Amino acid sequence: MFHQQVTPVAGALLPSFLVAALPIATVLLLLGVLRRPAWQASLAGLAVALLLAVMVWRLPTGLALNSVAAGATFAAWPVMWIVLNALLLYNVAVASGSFAAFSAWMVRHLPNDRRVALIVIGFSFGCLLEGVAGFGTPIAITSALLVTLGFPAVEAIVFTLMFNTAPVAFGALGSPIITLGAVTQLHDVALGAMVGRQLPLIALLLPFYVIAVYGGVRAVRGVWPVLLVAGGSFATMQFVSSNFLGYALTDVLSSLASLICTLVFVKLWRFAPDPAFALRPAEDLPAAAGAGLKGWLPWIVLSVTVILWVHLKVSALGEFKLDWPGLHEAIFITTYGKAYAAVWSFQPLATGTAILVATIITALLVRLTRAQLAAAARQTLRQIRLPLATTMTIVGLAYLMNYSGMAYTLGVGVASVGPLFPLLSAFLGWLAVFLSGSDTSGNALFGNLQVVAARQLDLDPVLMAATNASGGVLGKMISPQNIATGTSTTDCRGHEGTILARTFKHSVALTLLLGVIVMVQQHLLPGLIPG
Repeated sequence: MFHQQVTPVAGALLPSFLVAALPIATVLLLLGVLRRPAWQASLAGLAVALLLAVMVWRLPTGLALNSVAAGATFAAWPVMWIVLNALLLYNVAVASGSFAAFSAWMVRHLPNDRRVALIVIGFSFGCLLEGVAGFGTPIAITSALLVTLGFPAVEAIVFTLMFNTAPVAFGALGSPIITLGAVTQLHDVALGAMVGRQLPLIALLLPFYVIAVYGGVRAVRGVWPVLLVAGGSFATMQFVSSNFLGYALTDVLSSLASLICTLVFVKLWRFAPDPAFALRPAEDLPAAAGAGLKGWLPWIVLSVTVILWVHLKVSALGEFKLDWPGLHEAIFITTYGKAYAAVWSFQPLATGTAILVATIITALLVRLTRAQLAAAARQTLRQIRLPLATTMTIVGLAYLMNYSGMAYTLGVGVASVGPLFPLLSAFLGWLAVFLSGSDTSGNALFGNLQVVAARQLDLDPVLMAATNASGGVLGKMISPQNIATGTSTTDCRGHEGTILARTFKHSVALTLLLGVIVMVQQHLLPGLIPG
């Protein structure tokens, strides 16, 4: 059995930490500075990590390659299976005219203002898609919708990435919280409640923050009541649901509350549109009879199907778990004092299959022909190629860093800061989601490390574990996997570096804000931490 080394460089933590950070620095440099495509940056990061894992952390070459293969397989199924079918649903909506009808409905029922459209589509509607699907799906669909309304493609992706933060910890019907409870052996209900006492503060602020980035103080001043209603209704329902109703449906209920409240409010609000933020005229969009029903139909079918699928536990039917050959319990995690499991859970009826069923139902309801469906499938396969390569590479990199011990070197390094750990705790989750693109995977990686550090430093373990999930949501906007998926429906493929350069500083700033919130919760308001 291979025993991980935490300090392989000169037997010291600091130089080991700096060397362990090189694969991540490589990805960030190539993406954010040199503006290379995401698949190239991810591949270069993986090459650096392989070299370090074998030469410095002394991971046997066979185990190194096997860990990459395990990560790439997980990325393909279930992650990209979800994205593939979500993109197919999008293309079915486009081919049937439902997407154009949805765009037309938005123009006709929203004020003639890009700021309001950005909030309703990028925030409220995007959060709904995150709640039922996740894994980059909201970025691909909402950015494409914003482009049809006249937003430049890069802007559409940047702002939808920024909005795709508040709902992520409860996304895909609570999967990140379920995983966090499993790896930490803490009560998942308490963890969900704690996350629900952190992220509502971010959710309330987020519409104001994004619109300020979009158009400055003038933009905020003109529509601040809409921002308050959208963020306030989401934050309120997120807190109430996660603390009193159950965390699984938190995002669905929060986004529906935000969507309904905001749409009703903009109908009642006496609004003087600002010509500087006008949408393009409605006559520029294709006319569609019954635009409301036709436009909303794919998303209603998707939401109902996935919610019923999860509620009835359809995903568990036919599931089997495979101990990954040659890797399962072949590595000892020195930090945790136990063997590293490598189990791939194959669910033929996973969430991606539920989305496929929703797509078939939608195609039947909108009377799509076989030729149109085949064309939509071919378009989907063209769109998925680069996101698939990027995701398999970056998740393979994450697995390699996990199994070699590099990830734990980074985690122990952050945990060594002592009293400042609550401030930096969020960055552990942020780092894990940057690598894996998933808050669920991020919780599996560093969730238990947060608890170990908390007990060593006499901090609250529930708070620190929850912070891993909350911090992870803010890493979504810079995740290569998320960005690559977001570009799949626009003409921005190959421009992932430009997008990351525009989101990176906001990701760091909001993660620092979360760190301050955690410091306050730990040291000033400990009585508000659920047991």
